[in-house]
Amino acid sequence: MGSGQNIVRRTFLRNGGMALGGAFAAASLPARSLAGIGAAAEKVAKADYTLDIAPLDLEIGPGVTVKTVAYNGQVPGPILRLRGGVPVHIDVTNSSANPDIVHWHGLQIDSLNDGAMEEGSPMISPGGHLRYTYTPRPAGTRWYHTHAGAGSDLARSTYTGQFGFLMVEGKSAPGDYDQEVFLAMHHWGPSFVSMVETMRASSANQPLTAGSDVGYKYATINQHMLGAGEPIRVKPGQRVLMHLLNASATENVVLALPGHAFQVIAMDGNPVPNPKSVEVLSVAVAERIDAIVEMNQPGVWVLGSTLADARKMGLGVVVEYAGQSGPPRWTDPASAAWDYAQFASTAPAAAPDETVTLTFRDIGPLNGSQFDTWTINNQSWPDVDPVKVQAGKRYRLILRNGSGDQHPVHLHRHTFEVAQIDQTPMSGLRKDVINIMPLQTVAVDFVADNPGDTLFHCHQQLHMDFGFMTIIKYTA
Repeated sequence: MGSGQNIVRRTFLRNGGMALGGAFAAASLPARSLAGIGAAAEKVAKADYTLDIAPLDLEIGPGVTVKTVAYNGQVPGPILRLRGGVPVHIDVTNSSANPDIVHWHGLQIDSLNDGAMEEGSPMISPGGHLRYTYTPRPAGTRWYHTHAGAGSDLARSTYTGQFGFLMVEGKSAPGDYDQEVFLAMHHWGPSFVSMVETMRASSANQPLTAGSDVGYKYATINQHMLGAGEPIRVKPGQRVLMHLLNASATENVVLALPGHAFQVIAMDGNPVPNPKSVEVLSVAVAERIDAIVEMNQPGVWVLGSTLADARKMGLGVVVEYAGQSGPPRWTDPASAAWDYAQFASTAPAAAPDETVTLTFRDIGPLNGSQFDTWTINNQSWPDVDPVKVQAGKRYRLILRNGSGDQHPVHLHRHTFEVAQIDQTPMSGLRKDVINIMPLQTVAVDFVADNPGDTLFHCHQQLHMDFGFMTIIKYTA
């Protein structure tokens, strides 16, 4: 598969029929039980998709090979196309050396199938097998990835190549386009580095220590560094639908395609109230943006990070017009602040039934290690009091970032509406991840309409591994 993962529109709906089914068909089973999965499961239906978690030596550039773990021997994993409202069976085998789990990010499904151990989803033991069965909704660009912890082991969890696109097809197509491209960003070769001292001082009066942040050697869009692999090939006049996913463990990304504009039509898979064209996209960890690009500047271009150092690491892909050749061009775009509000409605969001305030801060390396200890309301996972909600009520989460870090926070199993950013009210922008800037306050609303334990956490792997999580529990 080329670095652009180009797929023309006529192949958009090629997934076969889905079969009916129930909840989990099997728990974590030893390798010798793989053929059966459980007799009951085989009587229900054959799997619609199968995933194998296994080690992989991945060549991301000439002479550059990284050792990682991936799905089905490829990075990203296979694109899973599901039909909204139609049950699906996905069989997962763990051929790696560590227990693992698959999270179906952005889906409103049950806690057991969601793929988060903290919600009660089972881990898959090495050599084991698990069938996930659920009814996918809502429609849009979702994704799947490991939800295992990594801690101080940077060869595990989202530091690996365990990620892929999951597309839930709805009744309507996402805009008029000629070509569809899937682009997932990832960083490789992680190692611990010291944080900037001023950032450390802003959240705790602690001495600077090694191992408080993560740095990387390489970056890719899909499986290749900039200049390696095949370019995205386009023709003048085409409208290209780009599905962009930040699958990095810790790094937020700002992208541009010089001379072109991105018409943002959806965020985290949900249509935006105010589609708008911008020259620069900010995509935080775990966020997705769907944007249409009109190909009206013939040439050979770099679609990549606005940071020169990040492009040198490989964070980019070549866009090549038909009949054009030569080295790819890059020009710096005009600087522009990223503002979620530009894609939302200016009308205020509906009033909530209840309001819950969650304040995030780092209280220093108090967990017995050299790493930071992240807290929500002064509590660090797993020693937290759950947020209790009642089914049917609308809740407003006031998210206060008391630190000098950015936090892409994620709510499992629900979609939230962004109600306010600092002093700016808004409505209609529906997401499952929102990036909260240092010392910023963001309000998001969700309806408690999917009973079951629900995880809320920062999607920056190092933050969630060291305390930045809490659980939402439904009460009677």
